[in-house]
Amino acid sequence: MSSQSLSTADRHYCESLKRLSESLIAIQKPILILDAIKWPQSIETQFFADKASKLPKVDRDYYLRNALNFDSESKISELKNLRSQVHKELGKADPLGKILGETIEQYLIVIDMVESRGTPRFMAASRELYGSARDHLRGDKLSLIEMGQRLCHIFSLPAAKHLAAAYPKNLNAEEAVRQLAQRLTPYFSDSIFSVKETDGIVSDASAGGDCIKVNTHSSFSSLDIQVLEVHEGWVHVGTTLNGRNQPWATWLSVGSPRITALQEGLAVLIETLTFSSFPARARRISDRVVAIDMAENGADFLEVYRHFVSQGLSQHDSYKIAQRVFRGGMVEGGSCFTKDLSYVKGFVETVNFIRSAILSDKPEMLPMLFVGKVALDDVPVLHHYQQAGFIEAPRYLPPMFRDLNGLYVWFGFSSGMSLLDLARIQEHFKTLFEQTIDVHSHLK
Repeated sequence: MSSQSLSTADRHYCESLKRLSESLIAIQKPILILDAIKWPQSIETQFFADKASKLPKVDRDYYLRNALNFDSESKISELKNLRSQVHKELGKADPLGKILGETIEQYLIVIDMVESRGTPRFMAASRELYGSARDHLRGDKLSLIEMGQRLCHIFSLPAAKHLAAAYPKNLNAEEAVRQLAQRLTPYFSDSIFSVKETDGIVSDASAGGDCIKVNTHSSFSSLDIQVLEVHEGWVHVGTTLNGRNQPWATWLSVGSPRITALQEGLAVLIETLTFSSFPARARRISDRVVAIDMAENGADFLEVYRHFVSQGLSQHDSYKIAQRVFRGGMVEGGSCFTKDLSYVKGFVETVNFIRSAILSDKPEMLPMLFVGKVALDDVPVLHHYQQAGFIEAPRYLPPMFRDLNGLYVWFGFSSGMSLLDLARIQEHFKTLFEQTIDVHSHLK
């Protein structure tokens, strides 16, 4: 809605919203969690030079030598002042003001967390932001660790190993950059977008604003490229750019930890809906839940690393899982980073949200999952304001969210099939499969 078409009161409200949003964007800009806790490549090199027998040399002193790129006291003061302004200008009961206020509170906890790197307090703050492996999924009795263990079993079945051989990792980072740019530049044709190499990330690739960064040290398969296109591109970059397109609620272009579960859950869901994912990748996500649970319960870096080696993962992959969990924490045990719970938690809760929206006759709000960096609880609020003309509808939407017919049918069938007794059905087909094997043996 343009400012010319607003009433005087609405224009004043929108201008206040934008001013407060811009203030938050400026204040949070240097607060980069992953930069504050990252480990250089040299840590991994030394770990394997020591034959994986010694704890990585990452402790409280290591983090203190790697100072934060902002002054914590000043940032805390700025955030608290902004919180007061939000309450004063928008009111404590204002729905958009509440989302802004919750986001500000998150950044205050983030500062506490990164200031506490290498101490037990780091994990306490991480749990406040991202939760614990023993937390229950929203609206269900099942805990994250129970779901993670179940998924680990499914994605470790013998059938999963037969599928991976068709996709060798024969693409280097330079070629991955070229192919991703070729795929995604048309998708973001009317926005600034880029793909580049970097050696400053732990993962194979990550999205930052309007750019996808590809790890110089990683190799990729053709399927990996497809995953990165939809995960990093369609979801992470797409929601950033949709947030930047907001006329008033511009804070939707940046995300505090409260939006991580939906971001990662939505990304995993899109991988699934486009048939881009594969068992080893899905297992990696569930393995992280198990690793966090071990670390929360006192395991040290070597114990987590050795556990995954014993489960059949490569030494490199086992190191990466342990590194993701212990960055910012204590390698000797007692503190870890729980962010990677967001993938499983976000996937399950996002699927449940979509199914519930369909069954509640509210499918029209589903595109708002992509309106920016949002949490699930924000979506009904933002949909209401979008209908009123204060929030811009998302410009970049994956095909299945642009036309909801297929999505409706897919989730409609999945909701219906959830009523079936899977154990009895599996037993029926197991007998059929065994009969087929017996016939095959007889023919030989």
